[in-house]
Amino acid sequence: MTDPHFKRAVVLLIEHQSQGSFGFLINRPAGISFQGVAEELGLETSPGEVPDLPVLTGGPIAPHTGWIVFDPKGVELPEDGAVSVSHGLSVSASRDLLQTIAKGQGPARRLLALGYAGWDAGQLDEELKRGTWIPVDLEEAIVFDTPYEQRWSASLDKLGIDPARLVSHSLPEA
Repeated sequence: MTDPHFKRAVVLLIEHQSQGSFGFLINRPAGISFQGVAEELGLETSPGEVPDLPVLTGGPIAPHTGWIVFDPKGVELPEDGAVSVSHGLSVSASRDLLQTIAKGQGPARRLLALGYAGWDAGQLDEELKRGTWIPVDLEEAIVFDTPYEQRWSASLDKLGIDPARLVSHSLPEA
């Protein structure tokens, strides 16, 4: 992919419908700490320590928005909403959940994505047909446990693909 936003990107696809698609890049650190986010938003934090919460650049669209990607097991879901992606992964834009995390509580497995990646109706399907993306089944361990710099190769490894053997190409437009 020639777009620098998506070169070697790992995208966690949240919705893929006829109206369009929506997801987050999960292998691009945002260059801001959660403490910086908490201060910017005026969140109350636990005395003496702000929890470590990975902050990622979720995509080029609406970078001022924040989305919490988390494992919902054993967590009370926020009243203002959460989308279940799988048994072990949910997404929320809840300020209340963010505040809970800032106080050192909430889900143990979590990350904050700033912005998102989006596709218009049919756009992602066309990109998949052209081979722009390599779809991989969701694995929560890659989302939460794998270091950022290894998520791309770990995703390809799930399919038995050696990243060194990938060749960049463009198919002619149909």
